[in-house]
Amino acid sequence: MTILEVKNLKKYFPVTGGVFLRRTGWVHAVDGVSFTLNKGETLGIVGESGCGKTTLGRCIMGLYKPSHGQVIIKNSPIIKYNSKLRKKLALNLQMIFQDPFESLDPRQTVREILEEKYIIQGKKNGDFNLQIEELIKKVGLTHDDLSKFPHEFSGGQRQRVGIARAISLEPEIIICDEPVSALDVSVQSKILNLLLELQNTLGLTYLFISHDLSVVKHISDKIAVMYMGKIVEMADANCIYNNGKHPYTKALLSAIPIPDPAVSKKRIILKGDVPSVENPPKGCRFNTRCKYVKDLCFKKEPALSKDLEDENHLTACHFKTFDS
Repeated sequence: MTILEVKNLKKYFPVTGGVFLRRTGWVHAVDGVSFTLNKGETLGIVGESGCGKTTLGRCIMGLYKPSHGQVIIKNSPIIKYNSKLRKKLALNLQMIFQDPFESLDPRQTVREILEEKYIIQGKKNGDFNLQIEELIKKVGLTHDDLSKFPHEFSGGQRQRVGIARAISLEPEIIICDEPVSALDVSVQSKILNLLLELQNTLGLTYLFISHDLSVVKHISDKIAVMYMGKIVEMADANCIYNNGKHPYTKALLSAIPIPDPAVSKKRIILKGDVPSVENPPKGCRFNTRCKYVKDLCFKKEPALSKDLEDENHLTACHFKTFDS
């Protein structure tokens, strides 16, 4: 069952300059993204910094108002992101932020942080005290931790508080915005396993944003690769890792380190400059860095289309196959 649908979503930020700060252009942060997400699935969004993946998540969450397009949750189109609708959205849609320290109020105890969402929804103290006790146990913390402040925890423990806050209203969809990138490698696996455990027990649906392909592989069912505000390839996780077709996807995969010094791996180094998102190139946006580029790539933008061998494998490229 489709629980989240994004249709041709765009987000442009104005660029201003001069004495009177007049608009001189637009930053094309997200430029025509479409996908569907089924209940209980995890869709991984990957790409290098500045590709628009975090902006995409914030647009879906309602933290940014989209410039164009639709976000549909359980067949209900979300048209305007006003305060009343944001309050209603909170019941079905929550977010785990990248920095577990910046996203928590340092002046509040853990109990106060978790109480806040219930109070905003109009619930009284007696109605959610037991739920908070259960929440803190679900994320691997103790009752004594409820009286502590964020600075008294490690990074992994703070992220557990952030996860507890995200699941407090029993949402169906959680947007995970690089939830482990600020943590030590030894802690990352514990947080990922916690997210998988919560998904199995609570039936959660994840939109998992990350620049780390090895992390995304561990948790995702499907993967969408973004480049300069657009999805350039989308398929099942195993299909992306074993048979990635887009040149940009192949370059990303080649950068994943192999923990074996005896195994050699050929790294694909992308040449050329990254274009400006204020003035993206015509045609394919990857044409300034692609070694397979041809005249057609400068004239026509490739559509995200089905592969002849696998209709669930979508690639935005005029030429689907390349020599390895």
